[in-house]
Amino acid sequence: MRSGISTACLYPMLLEKSFSTLISMNFKLFEIFVNTFSELDAKYMKTLKKAADAGGCTVRSVHPFTSGYESFLLFSGYERRFYDSLEFYKRYFEACNILGADILVLHGKRADKNDGLGDERYFERYLGLFGLGKKFGVTVAQENVNMFLSNNAGFICRMKKFCGDSCAFVLDIKQAVRGGLDPFEICSAMGDKIIHLHLNDNDKSSDCLLPGRGCMDYMRLMDMLKGFGYGGDIVTEVYRKSFGGLDELKSAGKISGKLAAYYNSL
Repeated sequence: MRSGISTACLYPMLLEKSFSTLISMNFKLFEIFVNTFSELDAKYMKTLKKAADAGGCTVRSVHPFTSGYESFLLFSGYERRFYDSLEFYKRYFEACNILGADILVLHGKRADKNDGLGDERYFERYLGLFGLGKKFGVTVAQENVNMFLSNNAGFICRMKKFCGDSCAFVLDIKQAVRGGLDPFEICSAMGDKIIHLHLNDNDKSSDCLLPGRGCMDYMRLMDMLKGFGYGGDIVTEVYRKSFGGLDELKSAGKISGKLAAYYNSL
């Protein structure tokens, strides 16, 4: 296990600026949060890759800016739009290839979109996207997200059963807490299909804090992940309002590094 950080932590700073800032703070492992269409341009992505190589950095995952629209693009009752959106998502996979990332994060469908697309058709759509990603060497991983269908341990379990080996998950602690769920319950539901972890903390007053600032039982989480044979990394993902100065972000990076070291010692 390695520890890293998402460029989303500095949003709305421009992506190239947030990336260079975090590299200058000695972070080495990244999730790139793409924020708009032009950032998917191959030439632009190559500039990010050049910056990563110069800093001795690795990009593990990419987060689409269209996550909030996936209900409409990928998981609506209008099938033709799904196939058109698959063509668009090729741009994300191509970006992953340029950056060297092998994970694309998926939010999926909002729970309040009642257009008749049941679980089975959702899973079939996911399998279509998952299969397309594999052609590019990229794994599409379903994240648990508040107010989305994935904010439900039962849904996660049904997805695992339906999709079998063609299934992967991103565990996000803050999203579980925000959705009123126990992060350990979601972790248990995802089980050995977890391939990526968004690390953050929480307490009674906030559902999103920097690692080490709340009451999250990380040792229990690391032990659970070890039991599932987790082979992924941990990437700090919080909002810019979750901390003050950049020195706080750097301190949190040290904590996540210690967690990764603990996991590797198990």
